[in-house]
Amino acid sequence: MAEIKDPENTIIMELKGGNVVIELLPDVAPKHSERMKELARAGAYDGVVFHRVIDGFMAQTGDVAHGKAGGDLRRAGTGGSEHPDLPAEFSKLPHSRGTLGAARSQNPNSANSQFFINFKDNDFLNGQYTVYGRVIDGMEHVDAITRGEPPANPDRMISVKVAADV
Repeated sequence: MAEIKDPENTIIMELKGGNVVIELLPDVAPKHSERMKELARAGAYDGVVFHRVIDGFMAQTGDVAHGKAGGDLRRAGTGGSEHPDLPAEFSKLPHSRGTLGAARSQNPNSANSQFFINFKDNDFLNGQYTVYGRVIDGMEHVDAITRGEPPANPDRMISVKVAADV
């Protein structure tokens, strides 16, 4: 596993194939980083499916309201958390392979709990979505996520934890 320099700002996401280690970027997007830690600590992401996975583009998850495995997933991707939406925290960081972007509606200030992980460099997203983390280990497990919009049998985040709490 990659060396974890800042356990308080590192997320460990357990997928079916193994762990994905994500370095959050609180210096770039403090509100988004804090929200992910808050939801991880509450167990809100545990069991949430990847509801939109587009080959050569990205894998989207994080709908804590409607995306729990075992539930009615027809609304997966339409919800967020009980917390208010976040203001955009755009930066000059590119949407490169392995970065985390905040999913949102047409309103730039509508990100909440959903996020996506880029499968490749998606420069056309630069400056339009908040980048607030990057995969530092386990990207092969992200690459193995079942594709589909939505996938017939979606993969899920088994658990999501802050490394400082593990």
